[in-house]
This record gives sequence, structure tokens and C-alpha cells, in this order.
Amino acid sequence: MTSRGPLFRRLVDRRTILASFGFAGAAATGLLAKHEARAETALDKAAPASAAAPASHAPTAQFEEIFGKIVGNGTPIEGRMVLELPEDAENGSIVPYKISIESPMTEEDHIARVHLLSTQNPQASVATFHFTPLSGKAAVSGRMRLAKTQDVVAVALTSSNSLLIARTKVSVGIGGCGTE
Repeated sequence: MTSRGPLFRRLVDRRTILASFGFAGAAATGLLAKHEARAETALDKAAPASAAAPASHAPTAQFEEIFGKIVGNGTPIEGRMVLELPEDAENGSIVPYKISIESPMTEEDHIARVHLLSTQNPQASVATFHFTPLSGKAAVSGRMRLAKTQDVVAVALTSSNSLLIARTKVSVGIGGCGTE
């Protein structure tokens, strides 16, 4: 009888366990996707054709308040700012984002601030970034948490007090902050 040793047994055990978890995770993901597809079909049939977006996807009162304070009476302009986020975020705890804005970044014409907002998080204000002409360019990247499927909005204020806006919808599989 040959003894394979404790290292071999540990590797076999680890591989067996990891394979089991991988299979179980894949099966659970498939079942969840199938269940969600059935639920969406049922909701689509129940909702009237003229119904607007569900109330659960409407911006929160906190978002509306913060957005109102940032924008005031101004009208944000789309186009110069790029907000990059994945369309589908498997895990809401680690959603990568990139914000970049076309700007000469001179003393007379530069981006002063960029506000990153979420329409459904418990806290609507995710981050505020401050820039000066010494920043060289108006760009930032990082990761954020998203509680559930929602729009992410970036609002920039220029040195001449004009406003820029960009928004992206992100579908979240697993919520990252709070409950769904």
C-alpha cells in the first residue's frame, strides 16, 4: 500500500472543494437567471403598456435634493463629459467607473468640480472631485458601491459656472450597499 502523503491529500481536497463550489455557483447563477427571467415576464404582462418606469427605479428624494442643490437654476449640457461604467455589474460592491472631461484646464477655462451621484443608493452623493488648472486634465477613476440597478449621474461645474452632465444606467446583480 502506497502512501501519497499529506500534501497530495490536501491538494486533492482543495481541488475537490473548489470544483464543488464552482459547480454549485454556476448552477445557482443559472437558476437565478432563469427565475429572474420568469419574474420579468410576469411583471411585463401585468403592467399596462403605457406604464412608466417602475417606482423602484425612480430617483430617490435624497438624489433629487442633492441634484437640485448642485444644479440650481442652471441647465447642464451633455457631450463634453464621458462617464464610463459597466452596463451589467455582477457585484454592486465593486463597480469601476471612469470620468473624463474635455477641457483646456487653463486659469480661464477649467473644470472646478465633478459630483458623482447615484439615483438609488442610501446616500445619493458618492463623491465630489475638485480640480484646478494644475491638475492638467479633468479625469478620475475608481470604484463605487451600488445598492441596486440604477442610473449613475456625473455633474461637472466649470470655472465659468456652466454645468456638464453625463449619466449611465447600471444593472446590478448583487447589491453592494444596503438591501435591495
